[in-house]
Amino acid sequence: MESLFKKHKILISQVSMDIVRDTIDTIAWNRPLVAIRGSRGVGKTTLMRQYIRLHYGTEPGEALYCALDSIYFSNHSLLALCERFHMLGGKHLFLDEVHKYPHWSKEIKEINDLFPDLRITFTGSSLIQILNADADLSRRVLSYSMHGLSFREYMRFYHNIDLPAHSLEDILANADEVCAQVNAVCRPQQMFEQYLRVGFYPFFDGNEIEYYSRLENVISFIIDQEMVEFCNIDPAYTRKLKAMLLYLAANTPYEVNINKLAAYLELNKATVLNYLSSMERAELLQLLYSDNKSVTKMQKPDKIYIHNPNMLNALADRPNIGTVRECFVVNQLATNHVVEYGKTQGDFKVDGKWTFEVGGSNKSFDQIAGLPDSYVLADAIEHPVGKKLPLWLVGLTY
Repeated sequence: MESLFKKHKILISQVSMDIVRDTIDTIAWNRPLVAIRGSRGVGKTTLMRQYIRLHYGTEPGEALYCALDSIYFSNHSLLALCERFHMLGGKHLFLDEVHKYPHWSKEIKEINDLFPDLRITFTGSSLIQILNADADLSRRVLSYSMHGLSFREYMRFYHNIDLPAHSLEDILANADEVCAQVNAVCRPQQMFEQYLRVGFYPFFDGNEIEYYSRLENVISFIIDQEMVEFCNIDPAYTRKLKAMLLYLAANTPYEVNINKLAAYLELNKATVLNYLSSMERAELLQLLYSDNKSVTKMQKPDKIYIHNPNMLNALADRPNIGTVRECFVVNQLATNHVVEYGKTQGDFKVDGKWTFEVGGSNKSFDQIAGLPDSYVLADAIEHPVGKKLPLWLVGLTY
């Protein structure tokens, strides 16, 4: 256990405190069991270490940080660690990469039963199951989902521009004021174009080639390791999943045809639909339906998007600019809203209320003419023109 204390001090001392995401204030860290789930690379580990440093300092004592992929756990159990930590006066245990530890849910449930005063906060893949794990923790765990950087957070991280988050309703009702606030401190369009290429994951260091290389490694890890473990994917078919991802990245969303995709991959339609669902859970794709309430497990999605614009740029040589724009809107709004395919009018329906058409600066209202609560989200503009709003505005919602 001494080795874990040493690692704790080193890792917590090394974490940068220059920028701490607002997410840290939305998590109820003092609850007995807290889960922070998210895709690889979005910053879960950094956020956890920053919280420890802010509230407990760098010395282990009441708090202890452990990465569960550590070699320590090859011959030590989590339960034994908790018994010892609790005996020494430990109050809060932070477990990183919990899915790397076999039967993690069973042991955490037992620990919670034995030591109800010991708080446990853990991180894990977006694919881990709280409800259907080895031990059902759904009624005990307060679960949070962590996302990549919004456009607003990107401006703060990389350009030191600190802007408040706005609800979508506030943005639509007060677009002129919100845009004036942004344009008073920066020219957002150039930064927005950078964000679409390299701004979603918080590990861009100025080298775009290295960023995409690292992102490709993240994608490969999710498919080769996490989807095999959590989605019962046969390792022999991981190449098919990668081929599917590349195929989807190279095609504009409205051209995707499930039968054509199944034929291209030499798989049956049911298998393709199952893979698509798993890839959405893994945060590799965004699947859109025209009516979320009536969606069945094996229903064909109406539109399929790569999860975020950075991933799309990494996978496609020259992604269609229209696809990039729509991918951005879905990625940003799906974080806190229900996004549906617009079907007959508009590109997207949000929360069953607002309709959005997405395009360039010359995009007209022809396709949503006369439709209430409808807006055009236009690229390459800095100020609203009536209900034509700058596309980047929806990047201020979290």
